[in-house]
Amino acid sequence: MKNHAALYKNTLLDNVIPFWEKHSIDTENGGYFTCLDKEGIVFDTDKFMWLQGRQAWIFSMLYNKVEKKQSWLDTAKNGIDFIIKHGMDTEGNFYFSTTQEGAPLVQPYNIFSDCFAAMAFSQYAIATGDETIKELAVQTYYNILKKKDNPKGQYEKTINNRPLKSFALPMILSNLVLELEHVLPAEEVEKTIAFSVNEIMEIFLDKKSGLIYEFVKPDGSLEDSFNGRLLNPGHGIEAMWFMMDIATRTNNTALIQKATDTIITILEYSWDTKHGGIFYFLDAKGNPPQQLEWDQKLWWVHLETLVGLSKAFEHTQREDVKEWYNKVHDYSWKHFSDKEAGEWFGYLNRQGEVLLDLKGGKWKGCFHVPRAMFQCWKSFENIASFK
Repeated sequence: MKNHAALYKNTLLDNVIPFWEKHSIDTENGGYFTCLDKEGIVFDTDKFMWLQGRQAWIFSMLYNKVEKKQSWLDTAKNGIDFIIKHGMDTEGNFYFSTTQEGAPLVQPYNIFSDCFAAMAFSQYAIATGDETIKELAVQTYYNILKKKDNPKGQYEKTINNRPLKSFALPMILSNLVLELEHVLPAEEVEKTIAFSVNEIMEIFLDKKSGLIYEFVKPDGSLEDSFNGRLLNPGHGIEAMWFMMDIATRTNNTALIQKATDTIITILEYSWDTKHGGIFYFLDAKGNPPQQLEWDQKLWWVHLETLVGLSKAFEHTQREDVKEWYNKVHDYSWKHFSDKEAGEWFGYLNRQGEVLLDLKGGKWKGCFHVPRAMFQCWKSFENIASFK
């Protein structure tokens, strides 16, 4: 593990970021192309607002935390300007997608575009000191909170005969509030952290199994249905490193240990013992999942697991964490990393063979790979300093 800091740093700065700088920037219309084939050639020009926000956040974050590189700030501005000009409706809700030129295509049917726009605005405001962008980050945050009890609003398609609440909301809020901590009142930050930690660790984390459920009833009890039994291992593990980031603010070692235990429990349940890798979806009772893609191996699931395990080892130095890290590391770097064209493949079949060789699309953009590279780089730097 001693050379892993250099591996992640070099991959981020010499491989992943140059790939997106070379292929994704729309210099004519602003914003970014995300539908890139194996070599980086654009195969579809639609723009997905949540991916626009994610990429603008990445380049703003790199400018703030790695190097004050003007080209990174310019790339971030390219996305920020496009989001502000084309990404919002008249009420400040963010479209799901637009054309290449910015004409809206899909209505703002959930809050994830809003969340990543707020993150991008916040980091960009740090980089530039732009008070207008800072205020836009704050406005977007509070607009998200207004919708937290009904995130899809008029676009919700289910009838309320089986009400369930989603893990995605407290999960994303637990990270979003830390991203916006410098622009929000301290009492708002603490309130949202308390809400998120309680929801994640006391409601969605099942005390009996130690697993994170994707949906529970409004009172926190379990529902015996497809959605009620749904497990998304990647979501659960990603949320645990959010919990660790929260815990480090107050040196809450108990929360760090609980989050670490949860990562191990999820991995023990979701690791494919036959072919290796982490299943995408599972049923908590072992029934056939409703998602036909349940047994695929996805880039973001494995990357978030590498982040979670590297942070867990940084904070605990537990041997079981180290063993799991090595197992996930070996699988991930062998199967997802593209040694020829750069970046990472996103989608493998159960056997670990590349299913789609694209580097970006409607769901994969410039986010999970570079964020994970940065996070793991910094964790392994800290781990090395302990020796």
